[in-house]
Amino acid sequence: MNYFSLNKKAPNTTFKNAVIKGLAPDKGLYFPEKIEPLPKSFFDTIGALSNTEIAYETIKQFVSPDIPESVLKTIIEDTLCFDFPVIPINETISTLELFHGPTMAFKDVGARFMARCLGYFNTGKTEQVTVLVATSGDTGGAVANGFLDVKGVNVVILYPSGKVSDIQEKQLTTLGQNITALEVDGAFDDCQDMVKRAFLDEELTSVMQLTSANSINVARWLPQLFYFMFAYKSLHKTHRTIVFSIPSGNFGNICAGMMAQQLGLPIKHFIAANNANNVVTEYLKTNSYNPKPSVQTISNAMDVGNPSNFIRIQEIYNHNFDILKNNLSSYSFTDNETKMAIKELYDTYNYISDPHGAVGYLGCKAFLKSHPDTYCVFLETAHPTKFLDVVESVISETIDLPPQIKAVIDKEKVATKISNYGALKDFLLTSVH
Repeated sequence: MNYFSLNKKAPNTTFKNAVIKGLAPDKGLYFPEKIEPLPKSFFDTIGALSNTEIAYETIKQFVSPDIPESVLKTIIEDTLCFDFPVIPINETISTLELFHGPTMAFKDVGARFMARCLGYFNTGKTEQVTVLVATSGDTGGAVANGFLDVKGVNVVILYPSGKVSDIQEKQLTTLGQNITALEVDGAFDDCQDMVKRAFLDEELTSVMQLTSANSINVARWLPQLFYFMFAYKSLHKTHRTIVFSIPSGNFGNICAGMMAQQLGLPIKHFIAANNANNVVTEYLKTNSYNPKPSVQTISNAMDVGNPSNFIRIQEIYNHNFDILKNNLSSYSFTDNETKMAIKELYDTYNYISDPHGAVGYLGCKAFLKSHPDTYCVFLETAHPTKFLDVVESVISETIDLPPQIKAVIDKEKVATKISNYGALKDFLLTSVH
């Protein structure tokens, strides 16, 4: 499979090169040249397949021939070493729990898959690769854990000071070894802008190999389509129209779901559940796309004012607004509505949700008002203990800490503070290179 830049001003390239480079030379995101749908028989018999088998069949066309079959199967087995249960909430709503991995966030799958791909590509090489990544919360911890001690790879994580939860911060600042955290005086958008700027800085790229582990990287983004396949495996016997409500920030997760749809997954519609950062919600109302500075909310991983992956979504639907709108609805919810949803889920259904999952739940409820015959699945993208202050104050209960959180909660934070791109560049040239 070859990949092209969505800016259409760079040469097409291989999966391997797209992973190593992260971003195309013309600043565009990479996208596969073609998407070959899977046979209907795959979906008819999906209930008999293991998660590993499902993942292999859905991802192999996107990585071939750069990763051999045997290596790809090993990478997938190493990546998918935890469960993805579908939990019923009521007669019309379920949740797909994506937080059973090592950092208790949905991004564990993409980070682990990408780390193993990059490790394979780097086998036997002496050149170091620097993974430069911006995080609004969970990406940092997942990338740090996924790439920890991968030979030949250094990881530098930028995160906005005071805008991630305490546990999220501990997960990305306490590992040491080949992982470095930079605490940025600014918002997530500032972190993301710095990362993109670094990729295009020839003074840096001439002396070091940079790549990204944000969802702009195809190896971080594409494996997220597994979730939708796994959910369908659990629910296909319901014989009801299944709709997914995805808490959406940088729009990588929902975009991966749409890729699963392109592969033939019989899903008719997606819901982008937004917090106050509602650029896409407004776009679907007006057909006018207007990025704006991000707003801080209690669902911080979605605090993105200019979603990188939305251009991929537009590409999937051929930049046709009517086709896109037929496949996508979007709603925006306040912090207060989010808290009320956390309380409702706990009081009515005895389910403890994190703020992001609660926004996804609200997306289900909003959609079901006008589409009562559908079955809606919202993605629970992070374990509620990652947002203890918010969740415990809403449900008035103390939540037991799982082992993954206990392992980092008392460790000492180690981070370097920076305030602008110049400081990032100096750090990379002096401390990493």
